[in-house]
Amino acid sequence: MSSRNIDLGQVGIWAGELDRYPAAVVREAVAAVEDLGYPALWFPETTGREAMAQAAWLLSATRRTVIATGAAGIYARDAVSAAAAQRTLDEAFPGRFLLGLGVSHPALVTDVRGHRFGPPLATMRAYLDAMDAAPFGPPSFRQAPPRLLAALGPKMLTLAGERASGAHPLGMPVEHTRQARKLLGPQALLAVTQLVVLDPSRSRSADLARAHAAAALPNRLTLLRALGFDHPESLDDRLVEALVATGDTDDIARRVRDHLDAGADHVSLHVLTSTPEHPPVHQWSRLAARLR
Repeated sequence: MSSRNIDLGQVGIWAGELDRYPAAVVREAVAAVEDLGYPALWFPETTGREAMAQAAWLLSATRRTVIATGAAGIYARDAVSAAAAQRTLDEAFPGRFLLGLGVSHPALVTDVRGHRFGPPLATMRAYLDAMDAAPFGPPSFRQAPPRLLAALGPKMLTLAGERASGAHPLGMPVEHTRQARKLLGPQALLAVTQLVVLDPSRSRSADLARAHAAAALPNRLTLLRALGFDHPESLDDRLVEALVATGDTDDIARRVRDHLDAGADHVSLHVLTSTPEHPPVHQWSRLAARLR
């Protein structure tokens, strides 16, 4: 499945806190991302705004920026609806919408949505089958637009290489990027998300980085052990630094370059701050000045 008509550039923004902002602030934030020259804006879907409606809103509020779901949950809508929404957005905004799909987490699927959480790989495979078989009426539709899978483990990464345009791993070390590229092959799109604390004072950034690294651990423990982090549950300084890039703009630029050298095509930056209810426009601006 081709991704050639989507131009993500090398560095984008992952707006993980977008659901915290009121509508007026969202418009200001996405305008800032575009004005700063970032070619892509990613956003998640959890229990806030619905992903496809939000994508349409963000696409309408921008002129050039690629809007990507990172990732839309497959339990949030059936495969026919997902395929129709993706094709509708691709038709209305050619080359500017990238659908990232994920299986989400058992608690969100079962406790919040009321569904039974099935085996991730088999469930995703069946969902992709149903998407591919879904009908679509408008005559201008010619071929399936690109899609990515939110993939961390080797089996889901392999499926991403076989049945999607590539993969979107979130919050993993550079070593994972290198392994993901090997599993995906040379042609697939590999778009990784890097957690970032932009603060040259290591003492001020340490607690924030550790808190977000701890939040990322539960579904990554086995993978991190395989990457050489023998006791990830201890969350030592080496692991925190591997998961969360901290420091000044030069430090962040080095981490981006490490991911690109390891095989990533695109790195989206999830800038973490102590005030997540406000968009980190100042940090986005500082990074843009260094990275573009």
